[in-house]
Formats: sequence, structure tokens, C-alpha cells
Amino acid sequence: MSKSASATNQPSEVQAPNNKQRLFLAYTLFILVDLTVLKFFDEYWEPVEIESFSIALLTAALLQVLLRLTLHVEHKTAEYFKAKGGKGAKGKRLLASWLVIFASKFVILWVIDTVFGDKVLFGGVIPFIVVVVTIILTEAILSKVYAMLGEGPKSD
Repeated sequence: MSKSASATNQPSEVQAPNNKQRLFLAYTLFILVDLTVLKFFDEYWEPVEIESFSIALLTAALLQVLLRLTLHVEHKTAEYFKAKGGKGAKGKRLLASWLVIFASKFVILWVIDTVFGDKVLFGGVIPFIVVVVTIILTEAILSKVYAMLGEGPKSD
């Protein structure tokens, strides 16, 4: 006797995820990546200390939001200077983008310190930047692998 698709909670056909579902999966994955990187550094590098797994998870979620916000501000800043045009526009755009990205690390570190206090310690700006760069590189690698998996077979 066979069970129907609804009786086994199995879909009868697979549907492609919508944009909200894709965003949910992407942010869930990246928060878990951030959590993994944070716990790795917590376990193996003395300057990074995180009180508990729960605090690390909350820190990863907060980091993800703040890093995405930083990227948004950086893109808006770059668009502003690109639209302005004129002499030295590219240099101004690069300088403004670098300032946003650089200054954001201090802001993010301050926010984490304000929210978590002594429960999350990075031992200074340099260890924090190392952790953030590791997070960004790990996310970039995973994004690249994901994109490559979506590519069809190459024809010659």
C-alpha cells in the first residue's frame, strides 16, 4: 500500500525557491559560517574570547547584519561619487569606499562591545579585523562554490 505525497509530508513536485526563501537560506548559511569562524577563533586564538555558544550565535547574527549594512553604505557611497563624475571621481570613490570599510570595523567593534560587553572580547582591533576578513573570505569562497555548482556543463 503506498502513501500519498500529502500523507508523508513529501511534496509531489519540487518547486524552485522564491526570493524570500533564497535570502533566508543565504543569511542562515552566512550566520552559521560566521558562527563557525567565531568559535574557531575562540577555541584556537587567545585574543578572541566568547563566553558561550549562545553568545557566539547572537554575535554572528549581529555581525552579519552589520557587515551587510556596511556593504550597503559602501555601495551607496561609491554610487554617489560615480554619479558625480568629474576630475578625480574614481580616486574620490575609492577613498570614500575605503574610509567606509575601514571606519566600519571600529563601529562594528563598538556595537559588539556595547551589546555584549565582556562576554565577547577580540583583544583589540587587529584580532577583530583578522576575524572579519576570515569571515568575508569564507563567505566569498562559499559564494563562489555555490555559483560554480549552478553553472551548467560547458560546451566547447
